[in-house]
Amino acid sequence: MKSRIFLSAILLPLFACTCLANKTHHCSAASPVTFGILPFVSAEQLVIRFTPLVNYLSHHLNVEVRIETAPSFIEFSRRTTEDKRYDILFTAPHFYPLAHKSGYRLIASVDSAGMRAVFVVSKKSHIQNINDLKGKRLATVDTNSLAALLVRKYLTEHDINPDTDVNIIATPTHNASLLSAYHGVTDASALMQPPYEAASEQVKNSMRILAKTDRAPHIPISVGDKISSACATQIRELLLAMSSTTEGKQVLKHNRFSGFRLSRAEEYEKFNALIFRP
Repeated sequence: MKSRIFLSAILLPLFACTCLANKTHHCSAASPVTFGILPFVSAEQLVIRFTPLVNYLSHHLNVEVRIETAPSFIEFSRRTTEDKRYDILFTAPHFYPLAHKSGYRLIASVDSAGMRAVFVVSKKSHIQNINDLKGKRLATVDTNSLAALLVRKYLTEHDINPDTDVNIIATPTHNASLLSAYHGVTDASALMQPPYEAASEQVKNSMRILAKTDRAPHIPISVGDKISSACATQIRELLLAMSSTTEGKQVLKHNRFSGFRLSRAEEYEKFNALIFRP
């Protein structure tokens, strides 16, 4: 069965999904499953990158799976915790503890050593180290994003006040942050390493990595309380097996994932305690 990708759910913030209200999903029911994905890239890129995964799940679960996101990180988090709107949740590591308290159960995470942000400048720039950023313009994404949190933590640990020593310019996406420094609109940019590595060779060959932050746990995959234990197990097994099949490997390439692994909620709780400590 091919899944439908509802662009209206992505582009129209007021869209409300009530397809599973008061129902428990057993993976073979007629009701569609909502796959909530954090808006870390543009809606167009999100659809391109995740359609193969959604089609894969739809086919093997024999149920319609729909992509849905939100217009901002904060709204996505609200829809997750207050509305419990998403059945399968792909959210930021620092958002997961709140989702867990709202009833989401962790079933897997992206199989990786973790994620980090990178500070980059033009190869022509006179900025040579992190201290040279004082008084400069630094582009980075939404202040509630993982990248922004990692960047602020790194700056603070290097005796740079992110609120007064650097002029931080907010951008809507990681690519926008990178291109801001590439085109000289800002002096530097900070973004997550995966989108930097996915940038065009022309852009990367013009840039230089100034510094790298600490690593954070990779993206958790969880399910809401409308998903039955049997269905959650089926989804988990599908995700964990992807890296061992030809079909699964082809799907994983669209997001540059090596696969999925078992994970524990405690990993994200410990990370949040570190990030948000006074």
